[in-house]
Amino acid sequence: MATRSDHLRPVQKKSSSAKTGTAKNKRYVRKVISTERDYFDYNLLAIVILLTCFGLVMLYSTSAYEAMLEANGDDMSYFRKQAVISVGALLLALVGSQIDYHFLARFAMPIYWISIGFLVITKFIGREVNGAKRWIYFGPISFQPAELAKLAIILFLPVLIVKMGHKLKGWKAPAIVFGFGMLSAGCTYIFTENLSTAIIIAGITVILVFIAHPKTAPFVLAACVGAVLIAIIVLLLVNGATNSDSFRIQRIKVWLDPEAHSSLGGYQVMQALYAIGSGGFFGKGLGNSAQKLGALPEAQNDMIFSIICEELGVFGAVLVILMFVMMLYRLFFIAQNAPDLLGSLIASGIFVHIALQVVLNIAVVTNMIPTTGITLPFVSYGGTSILFLMAEMALALSVSRQIRFK
Repeated sequence: MATRSDHLRPVQKKSSSAKTGTAKNKRYVRKVISTERDYFDYNLLAIVILLTCFGLVMLYSTSAYEAMLEANGDDMSYFRKQAVISVGALLLALVGSQIDYHFLARFAMPIYWISIGFLVITKFIGREVNGAKRWIYFGPISFQPAELAKLAIILFLPVLIVKMGHKLKGWKAPAIVFGFGMLSAGCTYIFTENLSTAIIIAGITVILVFIAHPKTAPFVLAACVGAVLIAIIVLLLVNGATNSDSFRIQRIKVWLDPEAHSSLGGYQVMQALYAIGSGGFFGKGLGNSAQKLGALPEAQNDMIFSIICEELGVFGAVLVILMFVMMLYRLFFIAQNAPDLLGSLIASGIFVHIALQVVLNIAVVTNMIPTTGITLPFVSYGGTSILFLMAEMALALSVSRQIRFK
């Protein structure tokens, strides 16, 4: 396969002395190597810092009222916690980006099995919050194992795919990769009842195998069949073919008609839509949201995008989306220019995770899909989320350091 420097090779001229030609080639090689320069994606780092700062501003604006009610008048309670974790995580990410990702890949399998272990024990020792047992508490510190599971998949599956090599052309090797990915997704759903994260893990698995696999047709066929089956199942469930009182079925009914099912969760969806609609093009102004004053429950979490739309309008929402587009573009750039398949797949896995989470969060807030509890990366409140997102950025920056340009 042609390399970047192929077109730079000098034309070989006939010479009376092979020794002289060899010496010239050696001097040329030394000259080309000397022009190589290290690369570090400062653009990605800048957009991470920008999104984090924007997220902190919006978090304070969104959570100040609720924090005053919960923390004895301390309106900076949520902001302070998130700011401390964000700054600490960013510093750790800068340090982690200096570590060669090939070295980190050696620990991919232990991290994967540790994540599975945490998911399993959450069922037994996890603390229930808002009806879901998804957190493990170590004194005052809470930890959500599902976030570790996403990072583990992003690191472990590329290592596994690289080891499989040409075996991926068959069916056995892809099945093994799918098996590890779906095991993590299954444990996430079964032991933590976190369907949204399970969907993201499954999505990362499918797309990484799709990228590494030489054939496209099987994936297109599987996607079409899966879409038809999902549509049929949803129709049967909604029409009462199975237990219509299921929590998941209630969410589908709320999605189809939130106003008619306000008591089942449609109230939050309607308030989010009211917030988006009332913002107009430029919004009501930072801090002037009315829906965050108790009308929209826990707006600082997965519904924070609706407050952005209310306070900053369509203009602010578009700016946020453009920041994520810029982040995804830098991740795509790193994946395209990574020095090897391992680095390319790691960057691709991070790209898929961020893209899925942003798209699904905005789709939920605008009621395009049923509510799933997916947070908006770097913006929504959550210490565990920001910590592992920064770990992913450290991995991406580590891959970028291995890129060489001439």
